[in-house]
Amino acid sequence: MTNPSPTGSTPAPAPTLVSEKTWRNGTLVYNRAELVTLFCWLLWGDFALSLKDRSIPSLVQLQLQKLEASDTLSGLLIGSLPAVIGLLVLPVVGYRSDRHRGPRGRRIPYLLSFSMLAVVSMVGLAASPPLGQWLHVTLGAHSPGLANGTLIFFSASWTLFEFASIVLAGSLITAFINDVVPHSLLGRFYGLFRALSLIAGAAFNYWGLSWAENHLAAVFLGMAVLYGLGFTVMCFKVREGEYPPPPAPEEENRPSGAVLTYLRESFSQSYYWWVFLAIMVSWMALVPFTLFSVFYAKSVQMDMATYGKLWSLTYLCSLVLAYPLGMLADKIHPLRLSAWLMLCYAIATLWAGFFAIDARSFGIALVVQGVLSGGWQTASASLAQRLFPESRFAQLASAMGIVGGVTGIGLPLLVGKILDHSGHVYRYTFLMNSALSFLALAFTLVLWRRFRALGGPQHYVAP
Repeated sequence: MTNPSPTGSTPAPAPTLVSEKTWRNGTLVYNRAELVTLFCWLLWGDFALSLKDRSIPSLVQLQLQKLEASDTLSGLLIGSLPAVIGLLVLPVVGYRSDRHRGPRGRRIPYLLSFSMLAVVSMVGLAASPPLGQWLHVTLGAHSPGLANGTLIFFSASWTLFEFASIVLAGSLITAFINDVVPHSLLGRFYGLFRALSLIAGAAFNYWGLSWAENHLAAVFLGMAVLYGLGFTVMCFKVREGEYPPPPAPEEENRPSGAVLTYLRESFSQSYYWWVFLAIMVSWMALVPFTLFSVFYAKSVQMDMATYGKLWSLTYLCSLVLAYPLGMLADKIHPLRLSAWLMLCYAIATLWAGFFAIDARSFGIALVVQGVLSGGWQTASASLAQRLFPESRFAQLASAMGIVGGVTGIGLPLLVGKILDHSGHVYRYTFLMNSALSFLALAFTLVLWRRFRALGGPQHYVAP
């Protein structure tokens, strides 16, 4: 019972407490300050990851050209090899990380391990020329030659690099983000994620690429240090939440049982096949030109300084669009937005395949396809998180990687063979991009129809 006030007047009402807005992902709850801190640490790790991913492949193309590797071998190392690695490794890592429970969570232990492998591989890339020289001198008359000796060590280091990078970018980092970022903000987060990635790419291509052409070892070592520090700090600053116990059916006690469980859970539903095909064929549509863009530029007499500045312009345009596209993806759904952008990309690359025949037209085509490609990547960045069930996200993402690996192993080799037999007519890469883009669009439209049958943008429930 309330005591009356000394004056007999009605006591003043207690002040109303306004609850602070929070965002949730599983057991993780963030207020505004905590959410900003989370985004900052994740984006710091992404900057290191993006700088590595934006710089190393271009440097590898330059080194392969210096070593006079054929287009077929370049396609094998840059394209087919990652697909094979993804096919063999992603299912195991995705399946195991979904089921791992440890004091640092289920993703961070894997992220730390594979990031250290990436650092070692970049040191190996830097050391390949002196190691090739050592092998050439040691073997004497039996040496395969200085260039081939260097290529042996370079290829081995590149294989290790792709092994680590495919696992990090193809499965773990997206699963990690899916575990810690509130799902209502995924589109916006990936907009920022893409923006920072584009800043890293623009900075390297504008200031670093022409210099790096003559200082490859120093750049490889610098990337190793920057990436190792940046990614490691992120892993120690971001915490994962608590997860429910992993499923443990009896047959998983046997290795064959785990494989059967993986295959049954990942490939038995036709709906997810359409998800796999729509996303992975879309990624394949970006491959042919990207694999040989440095060679294409040199074939039209474009110097690396100009080439790097054009990529910087591309990244700058994409940077301006990144956050608005992320917001638009949250609003209208990434599946719808990515379909429209893929249509635009298909039309643009079809034009480029016929008309990008000199340095000027090549430069225009590079920027247009780069902006549309970047737009599609931003729009579709949260697509898997919006379509896969959270409890099996990494597993289904790795299953999608298998589909991408099977379809992608032969593509770089085929592109390289076509270019070798055509006399290195690199504009054909645009025509291949366009054909794959129209195929990807067809798969995306079928997926959209199935997606709407499951509730559509407002009421979707993953099967």
